[in-house]
Amino acid sequence: QVQLVESGGGLVQAGGSLRLSCAASGRAFSTYAAGWFRQAPGKEREFVASITWNGDNTFYSRSVKGRFTISRDNAKNTAYLQMNGVKPEDTAVYYCTADPAAASTIEALRDSLDIWGQGTLVTVSA
Repeated sequence: QVQLVESGGGLVQAGGSLRLSCAASGRAFSTYAAGWFRQAPGKEREFVASITWNGDNTFYSRSVKGRFTISRDNAKNTAYLQMNGVKPEDTAVYYCTADPAAASTIEALRDSLDIWGQGTLVTVSA
């Protein structure tokens, strides 16, 4: 059973950078696609980015493409989200997920994914 723990959230000024980490337990993680979602107060959880099991392909939402980068290091059983040029609208709790499904389908599978971390809060000040 894969379990996930996010870290790296905090307070950052608009235009700044932050790197989130998602540490996984369980050998299966290296064979799973990984993804990041976020949820702002009063809003639904929304897709941010996903990555294939081997890191060869990545997918991004329009709102973060060109600013955020998802990556993974399977030797460390960890996925990352590098956030550059953050904006106040990026403020949210960020959740990591993993699934054996294809990374390209992670966004559509949001409501059926059952492996999630506890979330890490990112607050962007204007």
